[in-house]
Amino acid sequence: NIMIVGVGGQGTLLTSRILGGLAIAGGYDVKLSEVHGMAQRGGSVVTFVRYGENVAEPIVEEGQADVIIAFERLEALRYAHFLKKDGALVVNDWRIDPMPVVIGAAEYPDHIIEDLRERHKVYTVNATEEAKKLGNPRVFNLVVLGIAAQHMDFTKEQWYEVIEKTVPPKTIEINKKAFDVGYHL
Repeated sequence: NIMIVGVGGQGTLLTSRILGGLAIAGGYDVKLSEVHGMAQRGGSVVTFVRYGENVAEPIVEEGQADVIIAFERLEALRYAHFLKKDGALVVNDWRIDPMPVVIGAAEYPDHIIEDLRERHKVYTVNATEEAKKLGNPRVFNLVVLGIAAQHMDFTKEQWYEVIEKTVPPKTIEINKKAFDVGYHL
């Protein structure tokens, strides 16, 4: 049970397609579900990827996610209650202010990562900065995915195959490099 959470435009849907393709290639039954909350306006986007011998429904229940991949700190906090007791929370340590914060109606919480670490196994990376070092900040999601891959039972070669089939052809190499950065962190 995997959840990918982020803000519209961060690549949550592409990431879920990569994970779904990987599980299918591994011979698993796969179910995907996407929830868009005003995504084009910077709202939350949540995708569920469930795979196994026989998956009946696509939704991950609260307390049942093995891995949550969060592309932004506040989104990690917002969905952490979906994580299993021994699950892994992989967080891009990045801040994107939601509309209530932008207009001054709310404050962005302090110490999100520290608070999450009190209750969960948390792996953080500033994937956006890592992707900038590669020359393309848009591939930060593959950096985060590389870290998450360490908590899944697929080979690096299997990941590469699915990345090559899923991302736009002219971005294959940069996406594989970004995945490698995360995979080795």
